[in-house]
Amino acid sequence: MSGPPAKMDVWGSGALYEPYVGRWSRLVAREFVDWLGVRPGARWLDVGCGTGALSAIILDRTSPDALLGIDPSPGYVEHAREHLRDRRARFEIGDAQRLPVERETYDAVVAGLVLNFVPQPVRALTEMRRAAVPGAVVAVYVWDYAGQMQLMRHFWDAAVALDPAAGDLDEGRRFPLCDPERLAEAFHAADMPIVDTRAIDVPTVFRDFDDYWTPFLGGQAPAPGYCMSLSEERRQALRERIRAHLPFAMDGSIHLIARAWAAKARVA
Repeated sequence: MSGPPAKMDVWGSGALYEPYVGRWSRLVAREFVDWLGVRPGARWLDVGCGTGALSAIILDRTSPDALLGIDPSPGYVEHAREHLRDRRARFEIGDAQRLPVERETYDAVVAGLVLNFVPQPVRALTEMRRAAVPGAVVAVYVWDYAGQMQLMRHFWDAAVALDPAAGDLDEGRRFPLCDPERLAEAFHAADMPIVDTRAIDVPTVFRDFDDYWTPFLGGQAPAPGYCMSLSEERRQALRERIRAHLPFAMDGSIHLIARAWAAKARVA
């Protein structure tokens, strides 16, 4: 097979992103937010808020005074505004590397599933630190693409078996940041020397193969973007190879695990 396009990272439609990753991100976000232990009445900044999965959990579980979500995608910001109509929250377009906020303003500054997509992650962490008041928590989580983010591993293992050039797009290879040691190193480089990391595992249960496969046809994020760049014939071959290797239960459901790596630090 011929090689794939250079990169297929598409971020435009919140409605298409939600069934692919948003629904699983919400499960991770619950454990992540509880792990941070931020007091009620805090001011939160959600960097790379996307469709608002993490923001929704913050609003639901922490009783914040205010929350600002920042994301570069107008489509995702609009989705968050439409689906999180809460007087405490607002959502704005902005760049994680140049946050449009005042320094030392927020009690908690977080980023879910975004740091690896930022061209200069240390710069983003430095900006997050700048936005945090002394004593605030700065924290992130990212998928374990190379390991136990199983729905994506099944996809890319099949894609690379059919087309070795697809390996250049595999998030497990593209994002070495997504392990606890590299995350800690990035925090240290952003002048946050004391870092705590942990794995967060959540079940990803699909009703049947269509529930697993259909979100890849939405074209949002690297794997679906690659999937939709293929001809119909090549996409069908990929579909059948993935189906042959998934662990189906007797009732046709598919039980996988999604692991995220989380890291947090206190600002001095």
